[in-house]
Amino acid sequence: MIQRELIAAAQVPGGEELRLYRHDRDFMIVLGHNELMSTRKWGSEEALAALSIERIRHAKRPHLLIGGYGMGFTLRAALRALPGDARVTVVELVPEIIAWARGPMAEVAAGCLDDPRVNLIQADVAPIIAGSENEYDAILLDVDNGPDGLVREGNDVLYSPTGLRAAKAALTSGGVLAIWSAGADPAFTRRLQKARFAVEEVKVSARSNGKGAKHVIWFASMA
Repeated sequence: MIQRELIAAAQVPGGEELRLYRHDRDFMIVLGHNELMSTRKWGSEEALAALSIERIRHAKRPHLLIGGYGMGFTLRAALRALPGDARVTVVELVPEIIAWARGPMAEVAAGCLDDPRVNLIQADVAPIIAGSENEYDAILLDVDNGPDGLVREGNDVLYSPTGLRAAKAALTSGGVLAIWSAGADPAFTRRLQKARFAVEEVKVSARSNGKGAKHVIWFASMA
C-alpha cells in the first residue's frame, strides 16, 4: 500500500499550519484534521469559476478577483472560460502555496500563473477588497471551508457586515460576489440578504463527475 507522504508545510499568517501531502499521483493540502483541497476532488472549485462567469456575460473586458489560489482549479477554469482581453487578479496570503504551485505541483498548475491575463498578489484579500471601488465584475472567495475563519480568524471579516459592504463597493454594476463553502449556512444566507444582495444558493458536486459530497456556492448580486 502506498503511504501518504508529507512533502512540505507552511504557517498561515495569524493561523495554523498547512501541510502538503502526496499520495501516489495525488496531492492534498491539510489543516489540522481537515483536508482543505485535493487533486482528487475539484468539481466545485471549477464550478465556482464557471457559474460566476455565466453571471457576468454582459461584462466587457471582465475583471475577476479570485481570493485564494489553493491548487488553482478555480483559476484554470476561469482562464478557459474568459476571453483573451479579460483580467484575473489572484490574491494568495500564503507564499508557500505559490511556491508549491511552481514546484512540486507544477504539473497540476499547468502554467496558469504565467498566463498574461493573470496578476498575482501575495497578500490578505480583505484589504484588497476594502481598498477597491467599482473594480471587479466578480469576486470569487475560496479562502476557508465556509463563511467563517477556519484557516485564520482574520478571515472572519470577509463574511461580516463590514466585509460584505466592502465587497459590494468593490463590484461593478451587475457584478457578483461568489463564496464557496463545504456546506450550507442559513445564517450567512440571511446576512447576505440583510446586506441587500440578491442571493442564489447553489449546490454543486465536489467531484467533476457529479458524484460525491455536495458543496455550496453563494452568488450574491446587487439587489
